[in-house]
Amino acid sequence: MEEATTRAVGRWLASADTVTVLTGAGISTESGIPDFRGPQGLWTKDPAAQAMFTIDNYLADPEVRRRAWQERLHHPAWSAEPNAGHHALVDLERSGRLRAIVTQNIDGLHQAAGSSPENVIEIHGTVHWVACLSCGLRTPMPEVLERVRAGDEDPACRECGGIQKSATISFGQMLDPEVLAAATEASRDCDVFLALGTSLSVYPAAGLCDYALAAGARLIVINAQPTPYDGRADAVLREPISELLPQLVGPAG
Repeated sequence: MEEATTRAVGRWLASADTVTVLTGAGISTESGIPDFRGPQGLWTKDPAAQAMFTIDNYLADPEVRRRAWQERLHHPAWSAEPNAGHHALVDLERSGRLRAIVTQNIDGLHQAAGSSPENVIEIHGTVHWVACLSCGLRTPMPEVLERVRAGDEDPACRECGGIQKSATISFGQMLDPEVLAAATEASRDCDVFLALGTSLSVYPAAGLCDYALAAGARLIVINAQPTPYDGRADAVLREPISELLPQLVGPAG
């Protein structure tokens, strides 16, 4: 049954004019970046680590910020390499069928694989930049990490002295309205909506499936575990993304 489904999905992707892709942690775990809630997830192994990802705790507690900066020094994104799933999405873009990649990931692996930055919508931000929470100044992450290595445990903004953090969305922070609008538009403007490695349980990202379905797109879910949208999907596949996606997309050309 799964083999027949795989063949059908391959046909749908080959005949689609526009494909919008939503990616979650599942595509990055195959590059060695742990998720938060999985069996080997950061919060599963260390529940106290969640405080670093809650904006109120981050603002209120210097110790939380100090720990967060130490974690950023050793973030797996600095050494991770894109996998075959990321590269398959580059092939999809080169074929002319990709509308956009909407990603919940902050690691930049889509761009590292060769996806055009203008086609990657990072709804949860990026770990590659630092943002001041007071004046909004953005600084490349490596510049700020050099200050941490030099002994500045909680580096303040050099423009205004404000608290800085990675340019990612923490719990309690609002998503950027323009970024969310772009993601919504891409979800409404596709023939196929491909959800890869996401639990489809975190909103508003999961709600993008609703926009795609309402617009008449086929919904394809590729995820190791069941999702709330499996019953509404045209196809559900459980195989590893890095193995399955290159078969489904095929080389560009």
